[in-house]
Amino acid sequence: MTVRLIVLLIVSSVLAVFGQDQLKPATYYLGLEQAPIRGRAIGIIDGDTIKVLSADKEQILVRIAFIDAPEKGQPFGERAKEALSKLVFDKEVELSPHTIDRYGRLVARVFVSNQDVGLELLKAGLCWVYEKYITRATLAIEASYRAAQALAESDRLGLWQDPAPVPPWEWRKGEKEPSNIAQKTI
Repeated sequence: MTVRLIVLLIVSSVLAVFGQDQLKPATYYLGLEQAPIRGRAIGIIDGDTIKVLSADKEQILVRIAFIDAPEKGQPFGERAKEALSKLVFDKEVELSPHTIDRYGRLVARVFVSNQDVGLELLKAGLCWVYEKYITRATLAIEASYRAAQALAESDRLGLWQDPAPVPPWEWRKGEKEPSNIAQKTI
């Protein structure tokens, strides 16, 4: 199963590099029943993306499923990356594959010692539930993620300290106004 997943990652990456202007980006859904992948987190790219070295010694770029953390340069982006690093860096992780995105990254739920990393980031107020994709999760996952975000927001944790936090999907569209709260806490 791991070999099949890695081959799919490599093929999609090659297609992304050599055929970007010819092929429409695609997302490959693996379903929620895929076998877990175990490895060690060897890199933190940003607040929702890590690099994992699998037990088979393959490097896998992993986008954490169902959340969206602030972008680099966005308020709370660096804090989200630091929190993710504390949760996973140089630790054994278990990946629960969901899909492969259009950039060739494995999209998966990430666990450290049976702790859901995406859920922990939501509890800390350092990311949003990714509205575009959360409905592809099970109802239990969706409910727990939404409850964690609601609690962080009501307790004004992390990015919820900002009176008007901008979700990353809006930030990427060009709404890049810095927040007063984030600048004071940096």
